[in-house]
Parts: sequence; structure tokens; C-alpha cells
Amino acid sequence: MLDLGFVRANLEVVEEKLRARGADPAVMLGDFRALDQARREAITLAEQSKARRNELSQQVGALKKAGQDATALMDETRALKDKLDELDSTAGALDVQMRQAMAHIPNLTRDEVPAGKSEADNVTVKTWGEKPSLDFEPKPHWELGEALGILDLERAAKLSGARFAVYMGAGARLERALISFMLDLHTEKHGYTEVLPPFMVNSKSLFGTGQLPKFAEDLFRCSDADAEAVARGEFKDNDHWLIPTAEVPVTNLYRDEILDEARLPICLTAYTPCFRAEAGAAGKDTRGIIRQHQFQKVELVKFTRPEESDAEHERLTRDAEEILEALKLPYRRMLLCAGDTGFSSAKTYDLEVWLPGQALYREISSCSNFEGFQARRANIRFRPAGAGPKGKIEFVHTINGSGLAVGRTWLAILENYQQADGSVLIPDALRPYMGGLERITR
Repeated sequence: MLDLGFVRANLEVVEEKLRARGADPAVMLGDFRALDQARREAITLAEQSKARRNELSQQVGALKKAGQDATALMDETRALKDKLDELDSTAGALDVQMRQAMAHIPNLTRDEVPAGKSEADNVTVKTWGEKPSLDFEPKPHWELGEALGILDLERAAKLSGARFAVYMGAGARLERALISFMLDLHTEKHGYTEVLPPFMVNSKSLFGTGQLPKFAEDLFRCSDADAEAVARGEFKDNDHWLIPTAEVPVTNLYRDEILDEARLPICLTAYTPCFRAEAGAAGKDTRGIIRQHQFQKVELVKFTRPEESDAEHERLTRDAEEILEALKLPYRRMLLCAGDTGFSSAKTYDLEVWLPGQALYREISSCSNFEGFQARRANIRFRPAGAGPKGKIEFVHTINGSGLAVGRTWLAILENYQQADGSVLIPDALRPYMGGLERITR
């Protein structure tokens, strides 16, 4: 969430940044100035009335103590109470309207983020690795997986419907091996602390990271979840949603907390299944396991000082890239344009892996710097060193990225390591996790 004072003082900048995202400021902001002015006036009048009430109460007490008649002041106090109730109600309603308006405004992209409306306007920052030179017609992963008996989409559809997968035999082990390999590299080499969070969260957690209220249709909700209540700024204690990514529970670990600066940066990694309704992706990527309702992912999350978030964003992105490099999978890093940058992000790099079976690059990780946007929504702050218990506290900056999406890494291995005889070689780095298995065959 943006700082209200910043929006008030820099409304033209905010409008320009919204246009860069392809949004209409008039629709997104509404009549912000009028709402802000009405809210501030209502709050001021309410505060003035409370001050007058307190003043009258003291005068009434003084008159009674002196044995004098306080009837007139008591009548004024009662009339003021009725007025104050009305002013409080008006101020409260306007405050709710302002919170709702602010909750729907996306983060402002950094100045170095290129202008653009879609992924076609993203900028290639780097390219790594040689695309495999195959002397046969490469197959897509769904054909390879079916032929090898390690991927069963038909039976998954019988169990759960479209956009689900069953991994069998070496396919299931490869998925497990990738999870362990990623977690080991991030914890042992990169210094992250492993976390195993809940796979269901409450609405406050999804609000904190920016999925609610705007993206409710992309989430799987349990029967007690209420997106409409969130839109009104109301949160239940016992509502639950399936997580779309480990970013949500891991970022919210420190919701409503004040961290000591000495602890920063905090670097966490987590494996979780992820659940997405993919409501906005109807008809896209219907073949294979590119876009699933349930998939596995290893996530990287950082909490940093504001002045260090740029450098930590670069480090986190490199940590994700090292997984691809260790597996010798060709990839490219893309700087997303403003129109393709996510709602909560100020700057995002996408890592895209080469898939020879489809002759294209596919996103396999998205690494974002949210600056203070999520921290302000989730109220995650830190106390600068030497500030003392009453010193000024600041919002942390949050950063996260996939390190990596496990299913897409799985299919990238199948497509990049496929052989002319239909078998698939296991990357050297994964063989210890596969019990020494060098090749998947039928």
C-alpha cells in the first residue's frame, strides 16, 4: 500500500505512474482530492468537538464543585455528544472509503522500469547458456512424460479435473529431487533459513502481500473465506484460503511486528505446494503442466533495510539464476515493463528458461522488489540501531522470487535433456538426489 501522505503530496506523480502501468488514473483514484479533503475535515471537526466536550466537562465539574448552576453547560455537552456521534460516524465512513481506495492502488514502478503495456515490451537484460543442439525433432514435455510413463494427465483429470498432474516413478522422484536440491543450495550456499509454513492462510495475510481484495478470483477459497468483507476492510480471525505462493505466509510471518535493525536482512526460503484458480488464464497453456491449479515451488523471501533493497534484489535474482546454471538450463533475464509489472511490485525481473520442445522461452521465476508496499499493508517495521525504545521506526522493504518453480524446472529438464531414443538424461547436479540415476527410460 502506498503512503497516504505521499499520494496527497505527489498526486501528479502517482497519476503518471498509473498511466505507465496502462491504468486510468481517473478510474483508479476516483475523486481522490475531494475524498481526502472531506475525510480530513470530518476528522478535524470530530477532534475539535472532542476537545470542546472535554473543556465543557471540566467547566461543569468546576461549577458543581463551587456549588453553582451548570445546567446550561450540561445541555451544551449533551447536544455536543449527539453531534460528535454524527461526526465520528461520518469520519469513520470516509476513512473506510479512503482505505478501500488506497488498497486498490498498485505500487509505483521504479524510474528505471521501461514503459510498455505487455510482455512484448519487456527488456532482455542477459542471456545465459547454449541452447541444446539436437539432431532430431524435439518433443514437448507432455509427449516425453507420457511416453516414459512418468507423467499422467489423463488420470489426474479423472481425479481432479483439468490443470492437474500425476507424476509417476522417476517423474515423482525427479520432482522431489528438485525440491531438495533447491533448498540445499539456498540454505547451504546462499545462507537462507528454511521455513515450512501453513498451506492455508487468512485474509489478513493475503491482504498484506497484495492478493486481496483485487485478485480474489485467482484464489481458491475455503467455505468461510469472504472477499467482499476484505474489500470493506473487515477481516475475520478464522477464514482460510489456499496459498497461491509461499510468499504469502512467509512474508506475513512478521506482520504487525517491529524488528531490530541488527536482524536485517532476514533471508528465508520455503517449499510449498501452490494453488491458483487461473481465472484470468482461460484457454491459455492447456497442454502439459505449464499452467496448473496445483504446483510445487521453492520461494525466496527477504526483509531488508530500504537503502539495501536494490542490492538484495539483485542478489536474490542471482540466487535463483544459480539453480538454472547448476542444472545447465539456458535462460534469459527480463526486466518487466511497467504494464507487465505485478500489482505490488516496484521492479521485477523474470527468469525465462529455454524449452526446445516448444521452441520458446518460458517464465520460471519472477523476482520482485516491493519496497515498502507490502510492509505498509502488513505493518512490518524495524527500529533503527541506536534509536532507543521511543526512536522512529520505519517500514522494511520486502523482496521475493521463485527459486524456482519446481514443475517448470521439471519440464525444462525433460525438454532440454531429451535424447533421440526418447530417454531423458539427469543433470549431473541432480544425480545424487536421484540415487545415482543417470537416465530416465521407459
